[in-house]
Amino acid sequence: MNIKILLTALMALALATSPARADTKIEFWTFSMKPKFTPYFESVVRTYEAANPGVKVEWIDFPWDVIQTKLVTRIVAGTPPALVNLNVPWADEYARDGLLTPVDAFLGKHTYIPSTLEDLRFKGKTYGFPTYSNVAVLAFNTLIFKQAGLTRGPATFDEQLAFARQIAAKTGKAGIAPALSKIDGLFMWQGLGVIEHGKAVFNSPAHVALVEKLAVTYKAGGLLKESLFAEDNFPAVVDAYKGGRLGMLLAPPTALKRIEADAQDVYAITDVAPAPLGPTGIADGGWLIHFAIPARVDPALLPAIGKFARYLTGDANQLAFARQASVFPTSVKAAADPFFLALPANSGAAQKAVAAGAASMAHSRTLYVAGIDDYDELRRSLVKAVEAGVTGKQDVKAALDQAAAIWNKKLATQRRRP
Repeated sequence: MNIKILLTALMALALATSPARADTKIEFWTFSMKPKFTPYFESVVRTYEAANPGVKVEWIDFPWDVIQTKLVTRIVAGTPPALVNLNVPWADEYARDGLLTPVDAFLGKHTYIPSTLEDLRFKGKTYGFPTYSNVAVLAFNTLIFKQAGLTRGPATFDEQLAFARQIAAKTGKAGIAPALSKIDGLFMWQGLGVIEHGKAVFNSPAHVALVEKLAVTYKAGGLLKESLFAEDNFPAVVDAYKGGRLGMLLAPPTALKRIEADAQDVYAITDVAPAPLGPTGIADGGWLIHFAIPARVDPALLPAIGKFARYLTGDANQLAFARQASVFPTSVKAAADPFFLALPANSGAAQKAVAAGAASMAHSRTLYVAGIDDYDELRRSLVKAVEAGVTGKQDVKAALDQAAAIWNKKLATQRRRP
């Protein structure tokens, strides 16, 4: 979605005057929470209103692909909601376009995991209240591992690739299925920059070496080729693992419940390990969701909004929601709850996945290149270059050089803007 184009169009239609002040009302938006989580959010609203007479809370849920347009329209009209669910890339874009209110003054004595606040900090200001996140775990088929002569999960990305090649050589099956449409995140996870000083740097010798490792593993049959470069290869990857055609599955713990329901034979021979940390100390698969305060909210309501936001994202509510949704809380206290960390005797893969994910949450980050206009378009050109290099259609260095030239032309245009 091009926020600037939509914003310009709507501003031309917006009224110059602000709406009249109303009684204390807090309207907050989520995306794709109904109907599954309706009882949870309705309970949150009732409890807060009972404890805060004179405050009326209204919860509205939109489909994830509609909420952005609705939000910009309401901001321009001067009637934004008090709080809205966003992910980190959306927050970055909205913050750059002046559509969000910094929340540093309203965080209070927060207990959020520090890395979650870092995800929401742009140019020294914080733009949201962390709500929940996820992190990947490594599920592996113990029968395939045994056939390949492997006895444990890999500890590093290099080991993941080596294990994948060994699985292919010994069993004829693919070992892993990385999401190469998110190659920028993989670079950052491995401590390799994407943009530095306003220029693309992903054609360095270190980047070339990483893509060449992927190419070697691809040629050996170690990478699952189905949808390898698709924008969303997750459904194909899960299907391959459920079908016994994939040795390792890097996924959030919720995926294990799907495997348990759909493929009990594969689930019975699945074990789980924490996903390897990159050289950066970051765990793979982090994706933070938070509540942001839009711009043009009535300044007089900000203290009340901050109070409700702290309640909504407080320890108790985070824990309750995370348990229902099979995600991870972003507060220190909730994330340390025994529900996530305790591992009962005879636990299955799904329970092991929750514990493994919880142990990694302190290392979870949303890996995203912030501050770049039309970033998705640029990333697609990088993915095409990586695809050409990995599949052997083009020399890796030449492909990355071409993509870097495309990026630098676009980035130079952005630098010249006033």
